[in-house]
Amino acid sequence: MAATGHDPAATSGPSAQGSSAQGSSAQSSSTQSSWAQAPSGRRRPSGRAAGLRRRLRRWVRRGWYAVAWLWRRSLMVRSVAITVATTGLAVAVIGTAVMISISNNVYAQRRDQIESESARATVVAQGIFDAATAAEDNNQTELETLQSEAQQAILSNTTSPGGTSIAIERTPGQSTPQTLQNLASQGFPDAVITDDLRREVAKDTGRLSLQPVQLDDGGRREPGLAVGSVLQVPSAGQYELYIVYDLSDAQQTLDFVSQTLSVGGVALIVLIALVTSLVVRLVVVPIRGAAETSRKIAAGRLDERIPVRGHDDIAILARSFNDMADAVSRQITQLAELSRVQQRFVSDVSHELRTPLTTIRLAGDMLYDSRHAFEPSVSRSAELLHTQVERFELLLADLLEISRYDAQAVQLDTEPVVPAALAADIVEEFRPLAERAGVDLQLVTPGGHTTMRLDAKRIRRILRNLVGNAIEHGDAKPVQVVVDSDSRSVAIAVRDQGVGMPPEDAARVFDRFWRADPSRKRTIGGTGLGLAISLGDANLHGGRIDVWSRPGEGSTFVLTLPRGESLGTATSAIPLPELDETYDGPRAVREDH
Repeated sequence: MAATGHDPAATSGPSAQGSSAQGSSAQSSSTQSSWAQAPSGRRRPSGRAAGLRRRLRRWVRRGWYAVAWLWRRSLMVRSVAITVATTGLAVAVIGTAVMISISNNVYAQRRDQIESESARATVVAQGIFDAATAAEDNNQTELETLQSEAQQAILSNTTSPGGTSIAIERTPGQSTPQTLQNLASQGFPDAVITDDLRREVAKDTGRLSLQPVQLDDGGRREPGLAVGSVLQVPSAGQYELYIVYDLSDAQQTLDFVSQTLSVGGVALIVLIALVTSLVVRLVVVPIRGAAETSRKIAAGRLDERIPVRGHDDIAILARSFNDMADAVSRQITQLAELSRVQQRFVSDVSHELRTPLTTIRLAGDMLYDSRHAFEPSVSRSAELLHTQVERFELLLADLLEISRYDAQAVQLDTEPVVPAALAADIVEEFRPLAERAGVDLQLVTPGGHTTMRLDAKRIRRILRNLVGNAIEHGDAKPVQVVVDSDSRSVAIAVRDQGVGMPPEDAARVFDRFWRADPSRKRTIGGTGLGLAISLGDANLHGGRIDVWSRPGEGSTFVLTLPRGESLGTATSAIPLPELDETYDGPRAVREDH
């Protein structure tokens, strides 16, 4: 029977594999703490690494936005940046050209010097060998002595500041009576002598062979130049002379020149940047002052002027600007005075007309009440007089209101109001008129049931104008009044399906005394100031009135009022028809309480 010894491989089955699995599991868990295995088999970074990259991208994006903002907003930054960029490019091009020229000149001079020294050293060494006796009884000792003398002569004829290394090696493939051992100075870089250089030297063309090389100086790479030539040794045949020159001194010179050019170029760019910033500042500061003065004048401070210093072009510009500001200020003052005179005239005339109008109204009412006792022509005249006196009273009231707006003497008298209830009152007020005109007046109030502080008198006046105009121009088609609200505003829309207006007329609908169709017969006496006053009332509440109209499709007026003083009316709870042809409720969540 074979002996059953202890086999480590056998005992390392399940238990060893389990321990190995545990070790690999622990290693895997530690690895997965910073890396996770992607479904594609590639590792993807952990959450911390991804977060760092996101923050880095965010910082880069913010930095880029800041630079772009400065580039767009600052003339000085743009001027300095463009000047520095162009100057840096010019300095780089000129510096590179100068450096290349200096490098070529230094290398050419150093090469000519080395070539001259190498040729002289080769002639001296060959002369030492030629001076020896060419007899065949020259022994080995004499040849070695000549070889040493030639080496010393070569060293004495080479004066490279970086140092030189010399080697005298036998040309392969010769059979001579005697043979000299290869001779090389200490530390000769034999590795830089390439086979191509050896083959070129072995041809013995009578010329020197030069080859640029890289020398190892304590781990640093320094430039060098290897020169090869041929020596004929009596009784020993042809030998090759290699002289390796260290050009680190020339490289140091070039490095110094390069550093000097770099420092000078950077200093020049910085100096040009400073000079440019100072020059641009001389122009930008007055421009900024002019811009600030313009903003102040536009804000109503008509006495602001640009300080004038000196007699240069900037001073001429400042004087011209100040002269223009003086002329504009005088014209604005004259126009303001004329406007005040006109406002005062309208106000005075309106007040003065009240007394005779009251008298005419009393007399007209008496005639109107007694019209049945008059002849038909006189009765008709009494009716016309009564109608025109009423229209005159409305026109006078509207003129007084417009004069108050022009004088900025209008104030709100607010009270708690429910917009939906207010709209319902107006609809009921105009329902008899709508029935006489054959108009189906509809009220829809999905919102607007919240209580707001409004000037009820002015809101009623707005709605009377809008609903009355809709009935007047509705062509006996349904008129819909919709009240709705969202978290920011309450909107009241009045929509008819009548004649409508082209867009150019809709843009002028709020102008004073303007009518789209002056020849159209009116059933409701209007003064031509109703919509202008309505727009003023809406603006006084911080709201607005939007209008949409198309010929043959009708018109829609939307009054939008903010639900709070801090809330604007950038959006409306009721969109205009061109945004939503079928209104099906507000687009924002209503918050009616």
